[in-house]
Amino acid sequence: MLTDASHKLIPMTDFVIEYYANEGYADLQTLRMMKNYAGFLRSPLTLGMLVPVDTEGNVLKEPKNYSSWKSLGHNDGKRDTAAGFEEYIQYQKAEQNCLFEGFTIAYNGYSVVRIVASYDQTIELSFNKSDQLSPTFADIEALTVFDAIFLTDHALKVIGIKK
Repeated sequence: MLTDASHKLIPMTDFVIEYYANEGYADLQTLRMMKNYAGFLRSPLTLGMLVPVDTEGNVLKEPKNYSSWKSLGHNDGKRDTAAGFEEYIQYQKAEQNCLFEGFTIAYNGYSVVRIVASYDQTIELSFNKSDQLSPTFADIEALTVFDAIFLTDHALKVIGIKK
């Protein structure tokens, strides 16, 4: 779920300007983070970055009572096995690989998957099932046209931002 402290996806120039406004200088760590963010923005956009998918790229259906199961302390995402809950663990691991928060499946057809942002229904993306790519948005940077796309903790870790 989105929080007030959620980080938004922003264009590279905004990222540089905002960071320098707070820091005022560039050290090696700052330059590394900027390089990481630039690489992150250039990554090809795939369906698994937005919704949980299995190893073949098929959309996973959220297990029944998943949010209740996930809220239990011992289901913190660090276990690999739990008798009878394999589906929950698979979904949780796939969810942890997502780079963006708050997307849900609007349509899962034979050749196309359409997803929407749960917090803004006007943000709608389509992906081909054959290659898991969007015909409209080639890379992550293309998503910066939207006012609000939120990054997950996993994305922040990839970029090198400490939360």
